[in-house]
Amino acid sequence: MGNVGLLATRAVLGGYLSVHGAQKLFGAFDGPGLDAAGAGFEALGLRPGKAMATLAGASELGGGILTVTGIADPLGPLAIAGAMVVATSVHRKQGPMAQKGGFELPLTNLAVALALIGSGPGRLRLGPHLSKSLTRISVLGAAALTAGSVAKVLRAKPPAHAAAETAAEAGDNGSA
Repeated sequence: MGNVGLLATRAVLGGYLSVHGAQKLFGAFDGPGLDAAGAGFEALGLRPGKAMATLAGASELGGGILTVTGIADPLGPLAIAGAMVVATSVHRKQGPMAQKGGFELPLTNLAVALALIGSGPGRLRLGPHLSKSLTRISVLGAAALTAGSVAKVLRAKPPAHAAAETAAEAGDNGSA
């Protein structure tokens, strides 16, 4: 029964993240496509926006496919975990709840990806596991990319419209 549960978990997480990545990269499933996603990433401080959107989309699409199939485990959940750490940091200012644009869903996806990294894919999978040495290299690379992306998010200045709204709320009319 545990193997069926792992397969179901991999299918849900990997399936949804694959679709999410395809939305970013190709505009599939009513997604924005790479140009619009890149502009959004640019506004968030993830520059260059198109390259960062490509990295996020590839992590979600590729990580999702690898997670569903179990191929090269734990590479798929590792790619998803990195993307979800960044997504969680992007949504942090909106608070924890999804209805307010918060980090509820990316944090949940992160927890499931970490659980899959810890548990492994189970017996119902395709292809080989990643070797221990390639897993170590992948973890180091993912950690570096994730840390760099989170640092960009944390250093980013708010978009101009957000700064104007904050100033208006504070009663600042923009004069010195």
